[in-house]
Amino acid sequence: MAVSPESMPENPIESRAPPPSPIASGRRSSVTNDEVLTEFLEHSLRVPDLILPDSFFPKQKTVETPPRIDWQSLNSKESNSVLKTLDSIARIGCFQLVNFGIPSEFIKLVSAMAAGIFQLPSEKKAALMKSPEKPYGFEEVHGDHEAENELSEEFVWCKDKSLKLDMEGIWPAGYSNFSEKMETLSSDLGNLAAKILQVLQENCPRKSKYGNDMKPKQDLISSVCCLYKHTRGIPTDRGTISMGYDVFRMLIRGTDNSHALCLHLCDGSSQFHVYSKKGWVSFCPDKDALIVTVGDQTQAWSGGLYKHVLGRAVFKGEDEDGISMAFLYSSPPNATICCSKTRKGKTLSLGQQAILAIISTLVYHVLVYFYKRF
Repeated sequence: MAVSPESMPENPIESRAPPPSPIASGRRSSVTNDEVLTEFLEHSLRVPDLILPDSFFPKQKTVETPPRIDWQSLNSKESNSVLKTLDSIARIGCFQLVNFGIPSEFIKLVSAMAAGIFQLPSEKKAALMKSPEKPYGFEEVHGDHEAENELSEEFVWCKDKSLKLDMEGIWPAGYSNFSEKMETLSSDLGNLAAKILQVLQENCPRKSKYGNDMKPKQDLISSVCCLYKHTRGIPTDRGTISMGYDVFRMLIRGTDNSHALCLHLCDGSSQFHVYSKKGWVSFCPDKDALIVTVGDQTQAWSGGLYKHVLGRAVFKGEDEDGISMAFLYSSPPNATICCSKTRKGKTLSLGQQAILAIISTLVYHVLVYFYKRF
């Protein structure tokens, strides 16, 4: 039987979705939404209580002082000196070298002249900041790290004509003489580093997985020298926070300058810290000793036998500031293929660099929180 229009239900079931809920007036909605958004952001951006694993932030451990090696004995390849050196760099990545032929008076003279760089006015320092386009200058400090600038400063020096022109413009009275002395010291240490590397290669029991492409008699290239000013007489808690920040900064930036060996001049330092992903070694260096640390290039051609580490001098307990110098020496581009392969494998994109910067900032705040709380 046909259904007439009059017999159909007055309110047929509709399948459409219900209309959206009404929104209050614009001004009131904005205030309400702002409060909700603010509350959400406060809860979302709150830094949680974190316990960092030891593998990320290595705990400090004290070991016996690295052996004191006489250069004349090592250069003549006496078995005892060679064995001690190889054992030390295989275990902790460094050793101490004495009687290496460079007068301590000359080193102290260069160190005293280097202090003049850190006495420049702030506006002149700002004009010479290190950047990706400029591999020399003062290391820039951002945000909460500016407080660390009072504890230590870093200047990267290299044999670059642009650096010489820039520095002579802001420090005309002293840079030319300082640069001349630095080039002499860098050249002398470069010759020493090449001979040390030759001894290590000739006595390495493990062959490089890339082959023996690095010629033992090749001269090394002085890539950079990192100059550090250490402020003495700082409170212990501030020094500990600064040290923790240095650990993360060095571990993150440790691959910026690929090198074979690093030679550290830090006479007068209270301690010397050696950082690696597996541990943090601290010892008191001998007077007038040159501390040699292993770089990534040496770890590569040794097949991982010699450990790549990062070193830093520490000055404590005195009123005068201290100066330390770290000379990084790398092999020439045509001396070995392992260096270029190492660099290719460690290239970071801009996105990765941004992530590392965010992580380092977060970790720094967490460290500060823990030190203040405990």
